[in-house]
Amino acid sequence: MRKPNFISLDSLSLQDFDENSELIPLMTPEDEEQINNESLPESLPILPLRNTVLFPGVVIPITAGRDKSIKLISEANKAGKIIGVVAQKNEDVEDPGASDIYKTGTVARILKVLKMPDGNTTIIIQGKKRFKITEVVQETPYLSAVITDLEEAKPAADNAEFKAIIDSIKELSLEIIKQSPNIPTEASFAIKNIESNSFLINFVSSNMNLKVAEKQELLQMNDLKERALATLKYMNLEYKKLELKNDIQLKVQSDMSQQQREYFLQQQMKTIQEELGGASFDEEIEEMAERAKAKKWDEKISEHFDKELSKLRRMNPQVAEYSIQRNYLDLFLDLPWNEFSKDKFDLKRAMRILDRDHFGLDDVKKRIIEYLAVLKLRNDMKSPILCLYGPPGVGKTSLGKSVAEALGREYVRISLGGLRDESEIRGHRKTYIGAMPGRIIQSLKKAGTSNPVFVLDEIDKLSVGNQGDPSSAMLEVLDPEQNGEFYDNFLEMGYDLSKVMFLATANSLNTIQPALLDRMEIINVTGYTIEEKVEIAKRHLLPKQLKEHGLDGKALKIGKTQLEKIIEGYTRESGVRGLEQQLAKMVRYAAKNIAMEEEYNIKITNDDVVEVLGSPKLERDKYENNNTAGVVTGLAWTRVGGDILFIESILSKGKGNLSITGNLGKVMKESATIAMEYIKSNADEFGLSPDIFDKYNVHIHVPEGATPKDGPSAGVTMLTSLVSLFTQRKVKKSLAMTGEITLRGKVLPVGGIKEKILAAKRARIKEILLSTDNKRDVDEIKQEYLSGLTFHYVSDMSEVLQIALTKQKVKNAKKL
Repeated sequence: MRKPNFISLDSLSLQDFDENSELIPLMTPEDEEQINNESLPESLPILPLRNTVLFPGVVIPITAGRDKSIKLISEANKAGKIIGVVAQKNEDVEDPGASDIYKTGTVARILKVLKMPDGNTTIIIQGKKRFKITEVVQETPYLSAVITDLEEAKPAADNAEFKAIIDSIKELSLEIIKQSPNIPTEASFAIKNIESNSFLINFVSSNMNLKVAEKQELLQMNDLKERALATLKYMNLEYKKLELKNDIQLKVQSDMSQQQREYFLQQQMKTIQEELGGASFDEEIEEMAERAKAKKWDEKISEHFDKELSKLRRMNPQVAEYSIQRNYLDLFLDLPWNEFSKDKFDLKRAMRILDRDHFGLDDVKKRIIEYLAVLKLRNDMKSPILCLYGPPGVGKTSLGKSVAEALGREYVRISLGGLRDESEIRGHRKTYIGAMPGRIIQSLKKAGTSNPVFVLDEIDKLSVGNQGDPSSAMLEVLDPEQNGEFYDNFLEMGYDLSKVMFLATANSLNTIQPALLDRMEIINVTGYTIEEKVEIAKRHLLPKQLKEHGLDGKALKIGKTQLEKIIEGYTRESGVRGLEQQLAKMVRYAAKNIAMEEEYNIKITNDDVVEVLGSPKLERDKYENNNTAGVVTGLAWTRVGGDILFIESILSKGKGNLSITGNLGKVMKESATIAMEYIKSNADEFGLSPDIFDKYNVHIHVPEGATPKDGPSAGVTMLTSLVSLFTQRKVKKSLAMTGEITLRGKVLPVGGIKEKILAAKRARIKEILLSTDNKRDVDEIKQEYLSGLTFHYVSDMSEVLQIALTKQKVKNAKKL
């Protein structure tokens, strides 16, 4: 049984009955007798219904939209309010004629007519008596027919069988109402209060979920007992269906596991997705198969993909592994298997691009051009694996973009700083939840080609964690003999990385694993001279900052003198990152004045520099005088480039103790000890009495105690400082030195020569003292970097002292 609905004559749309309508009482036996005694007119206007059948005594609402129907209702409502209602044989017929309607129908009385806002007419009608059409007399403006009354054969009042059928209909109706969630419980009160047997049968028949043809069959039965029995039969069928449905739902609800619940939701999602026009699971698989046809992979990869796709077809879409498998196949399809961008072999154009974007860096540019030249002659050459190491801010990372543009390749970059999980490189196995490929494969997917320029930034800052050593995983990536079949745990297949041009960057080589260092071609990217920094600021940094701040080249002009002042007084670095920050301050100064419409000097003066940036902060690395014994200038290498440092030593009466301060490392302290022991063993050569070492304590200090210092390169400086202290002789003016010493007095070579030379030039040093073995390092440096400098090459400490110490005593020399 079902809840009564509005019946749409045109669109089959159902609407709820208006709650504010009058309540129409149920038909009583007296009402039934009165209706039966009424005589029918000879002809009636006929109203065809699309999707329902009206039974005598039943009240139903109907929405009429057809012009014929509205006209019929309008005229009948003004006349006797009596119409004939019949069902259509085919509800799709828009304008039914005599042959499109059933011959048996029900005389109905119009109880209420409602005009709806959408232009339709809703009527509430009540069935009265059955009739049969003998002849249709008109079809326009609406159907009209001659009718005859249909007599109903009723069983005797004391018919026990009929009573039993009626009781069964009542009981079964109440049970269906109780079991069905769609029928309101109030319907049971209506069933209990129906006194007329024929009305009960008609009421139940009207509200059952039957087809129009089945309801029409019930209406056409003239024997009331036969109709009651047929109604009971249909009710039994409906009750059995309802029982079965409830049993199934109860069983499903009690037995449904989490997986079954997900399956049910997935089925609903699938249906919704298909309704919205999305692709179903089967369509996704077919789409993958179509995409695979366009891929340029070899037979081995193709077989593997087909096997994995077949596995996906056999999987239940609701299991967790399905999404992992689908993601795996999506990655397979997204990777650029055997897809390469075409290299541009115009070497002059490549050189122009490299020179345009970066000033200096000649070694790197030379190596790139060499690679391009060989690649032009031999297409199948493996890409080089370069490692650019040097201080921060010299353009190592940004060089990758320029190289990619010069070669005509895609550019990808991953930062390795702080990476401590091996699976970040190799990927996770598919068995894990949230598994994904490693950063190498992900970046190639992003690049869209198998031969990009791949920048491995900060490779010296790889860490070791509980999840493995990522630097060991990088060994396969950066080995030209192995990376043709790089194995990613998620991909489960080898991927060819041999055409990828890897460009690693590092600030220091000391922290890189030796085996990894061995696989890379090392190119030292040294710091810039003041002259180079001036050129970089003029060509690149200042125009870039003006553009970023919305200004043009006419808004601010900084001359060479002012740029040098900014570089020397406000930055202390080998690169230009700090310089760019200071230039950004100058540009903001101009932007602020322009925005506030205030006057300012477009051409910046020295006073403007001090006004905007404050007083110079970094003048401390300038050379100091040689008026004090025991103070010598040394050269040091730091991660931010070269620097000068001062070694100070002093004597005080005591028992010959040696004190060393200045936040020095173990190696540097050992250099001081070696220098002291060398002087003691060679005291006669220096004209020193052996007793002096027992009468005085020696204190060596390296200023800027907050900065940690270590390394052997200060050995010669410490020895010179101590000899100067004990002999009270002046150190040569404007001289700096670097080198390691041995107990035999030999001077050994050290590293970072170019950075140290640049630091010496910044500090206005005129002469530099180096180990003879360091001459080869100096020879590799451009002559323009060496202008204004004099080099002294030594192999023994006696030579150092001959050059570094003058015959002149210091002012107020101590008598020892």
